[in-house]
Amino acid sequence: MSDTETKPDVRDGIIHTAIPADEVARLSDDIVAALKTVYDPEIPSDIFELGLIYKIDIEDDRTVKIVMTLTAPGCPVAGEMPGWVENAVGSVEGVSGVEVEMSFDPPWTPDRMSEEAQVAVGWY
Repeated sequence: MSDTETKPDVRDGIIHTAIPADEVARLSDDIVAALKTVYDPEIPSDIFELGLIYKIDIEDDRTVKIVMTLTAPGCPVAGEMPGWVENAVGSVEGVSGVEVEMSFDPPWTPDRMSEEAQVAVGWY
């Protein structure tokens, strides 16, 4: 990604249909806030700012489907982190269920990190 390109905001891709727009906006903000409570134990930044969340879909029945990755396939918390995400997002008012899918395509790279995350790890 070049310096002139902007990083995509995963919130722009939130898919929904029958839920009213104002409710989707509230759910989206609350889901992102919940994701920001989940931290990678090896990096002092939350998983949202690290760019580990690839996709968030809100289904008509208010099930939230999340596609995420890890900083490395061999991450020591690979088995636990999806559960942390499920618990955090599942606590959001109005969410009926959470499904977390792991993906390593494309592989995570540090350029997915927000400026906030780069500052937190001392890269900026």
